[in-house]
Amino acid sequence: MATKTVEPNRRDFMTIAAGSFAAVGGAAALWPFIDQMNPDASTLSLATVEVDLAPIEEGQSITVSWRGKPVFIRYRTSAEIEESRSVKLDDLADPVARNENVGDSAPATDQNRVNVKNEKMLVMIGICTHLGCIPKGQRVGDEKGEYGGWFCPCHGSHYDTAGRIRKGPAPRNLDVPAYDYISETKIKIG
Repeated sequence: MATKTVEPNRRDFMTIAAGSFAAVGGAAALWPFIDQMNPDASTLSLATVEVDLAPIEEGQSITVSWRGKPVFIRYRTSAEIEESRSVKLDDLADPVARNENVGDSAPATDQNRVNVKNEKMLVMIGICTHLGCIPKGQRVGDEKGEYGGWFCPCHGSHYDTAGRIRKGPAPRNLDVPAYDYISETKIKIG
């Protein structure tokens, strides 16, 4: 049996051209709505932050902003480090380090909460893991809680000198962001 071959005509061409034109027009109309979901330039510029640690003195804390979040940086004293290292892992409410620079299941030892290049500097995101409040303990005169670190007065979460939850409703340790030393006195967060 012979098959009949249909030659394309002008109507077929017009149908394909009109469909293509509608698809391109629809995509062009949707692009502004899709593009608005991308982060704006100010957010992208904060993807990484460089911080000079040289002006920070021992026992002093500073707060910097990274991706719209407060980042606590503390130049810990030898006493604070010693106190943090003396804590047994069994005494911690959250046994996981929560440090993006080490493995996901790393234990919450003091050594796993800091960068090995400078164990005196503690860098962590200053947001309480209970309800997102900003814990006190950064400024001179702030209440530091029962463990000498940070205290969230909203619901009573107490963090130690390594930013680990020790008492209260917070379920996790304060998070340590990804950061690295780009010189002896400068870090890059993000």
